[in-house]
Amino acid sequence: MLFLAALLLPLAWIPPALAEPSRPAANVSLAQAERNAVELKQGMSVEEVERLLGKPRRTALKANGSPAKIQGPLQWTYIWSGSSGQGTLQVEFAAKAPDAWYVDGWEWRNY
Repeated sequence: MLFLAALLLPLAWIPPALAEPSRPAANVSLAQAERNAVELKQGMSVEEVERLLGKPRRTALKANGSPAKIQGPLQWTYIWSGSSGQGTLQVEFAAKAPDAWYVDGWEWRNY
């Protein structure tokens, strides 16, 4: 047991690796969200959008027919409130293949 403690002791000095948390859209001001949304580009991946805008408040996937065949878009909805009102940004993704989503378009609503 003493031997095991001697082996584990050096590991106590190693700080834990922390993943960078994705910033939630709710913690960003409407003005900052507008500035970030300017950087949206058609063809961006889901991961790139998440790094830019954070995790969406709502998601939707519209599929028709067979679950094996995706026929509709993936939609992410971001909602921000500010002193000038509320802004809702909807980002729409298309897929070349399963799990290969890319930005197809976006639209500000309730703005």
